Amino acid sequence: MADTDRTGRADLHIHTVASDGLADVVAIIEDAARRGDLDVIAITDHERIDAALAGRAIAQDRGLALDVVVGEEVTTLGGHLLGLFIDRRIQPYRTLGRTIADIHEAGGIAIPAHPLVPYPLCAQGWVLRRLLDDPDDAVRPDGLETFNPTALGRPWHDRAVRFADDHGLARLGNSDAHALHAVGAGWTTFPGSTAADLRTAIETRTTDHGGSFHGTVGQFGVFGQQVRKRAIDARDEVSGRIRRSGTGRDHGYPGGRARPPRYDGPERT
Repeated sequence: MADTDRTGRADLHIHTVASDGLADVVAIIEDAARRGDLDVIAITDHERIDAALAGRAIAQDRGLALDVVVGEEVTTLGGHLLGLFIDRRIQPYRTLGRTIADIHEAGGIAIPAHPLVPYPLCAQGWVLRRLLDDPDDAVRPDGLETFNPTALGRPWHDRAVRFADDHGLARLGNSDAHALHAVGAGWTTFPGSTAADLRTAIETRTTDHGGSFHGTVGQFGVFGQQVRKRAIDARDEVSGRIRRSGTGRDHGYPGGRARPPRYDGPERT
């Protein structure tokens, strides 16, 4: 039975080296488990779920006191969308409504990321209102990322909170972390402590957000490291193809250098 007298904490928007993050999934789950301030995390790399699947398996193999949710940040024609608790990769570059429906078909929950920001990668209010008014439940989002500590989220934080409250959407706070030190900078609180408790809380709108906003200077530093990472990744991919070695860039888990990348299991480190 869920311990709903306890308040859990989750960070449901984390990127690894498998996409544009700087830390590998093993380092992320080890650090989160060691710190002990997060009960649940979601790995949400752009357009892929392999590191999330590996992270969940590794956490379970090691018996860590941390639930890892399989997620993905999906690029849609209406902005970035978090698919959480999904059982397969979600096809990108379609309408926001169709992508939300696909996440639901995959057993997941759909949360627009850093919404309402006047930027093409963010869902706009008029699009969300149209979906919320749609008679088809399948195309409606399940909540809203009301706290995102990055430069995209800070100026429009209050607007996102008002929108969620006005439309009866669950509030979620996340870090949108691309570096290890940023994990947990934003969080979602919920009754209980497990991923199952969290999902119930999102569905019953009993979540809330918290966190602290990043400084601008630190975000520029992360961007510079991402640029260097892309150059190294490109070099490793080209080198693997030239050598025909069946390897490429590192995706941050055992087996992550293989092509195609695959989690090899706990016995291979």
